[in-house]
Amino acid sequence: MNDRENKTGRFITLEGGEGAGKSVNLELMRERLVAAGKDVLVTREPGGTPVGEEIRSLLLGHREEGMSRDAELLLLFAARAEHIERKILPALHAGRWVLCDRFTDATFAYQGGGRRISAERIAVLKDWVQGPLSPDLTILLDIPEGLGLERAGARSTPDRFERETADFFERVRGAYLEIARREPDRVKVIDASQDLPAVQAQIARVLDGILAN
Repeated sequence: MNDRENKTGRFITLEGGEGAGKSVNLELMRERLVAAGKDVLVTREPGGTPVGEEIRSLLLGHREEGMSRDAELLLLFAARAEHIERKILPALHAGRWVLCDRFTDATFAYQGGGRRISAERIAVLKDWVQGPLSPDLTILLDIPEGLGLERAGARSTPDRFERETADFFERVRGAYLEIARREPDRVKVIDASQDLPAVQAQIARVLDGILAN
């Protein structure tokens, strides 16, 4: 067993398109895990480390100039490599539960679906950077792209991704749902178009399942 398989903590990721409600629901998830007696590390991608946060500012920054698809993809995996080695793996090896706002599924959705980079090219980088490391559970907040963008636009100035077209976000959503279709044991789809109590009730049921194991 190699170093990336020898972990005693659990790795949970939260995914979803713009305006799906990740921030508020990430806090609910943290609270529920802590209430169950788990030592929880909450982190995010891109970011999670000083280097990762600098890369995040490049990726999401309000800049007029563009960025090539390949540069964007490579920056994401550079941030992820640092994140895994310096934060995620040490926590998992220490028996902590890691709760991460986005991970590699987001790359397959945004850069694969949205930017139309082939899944095969992304998978090469995934295998290099992650090896066998994969989330134990992924909660996918699914919301129609129109409603999601409406919610996102009401909360803040759009970042570089949020300024993309509706077609882009339709492809992102489709890619996420395809991942969930292929990996139903890991990825649990939550209807995020409902009101917050209904969404959080769905999430609580999913978390209760992993806590029971």
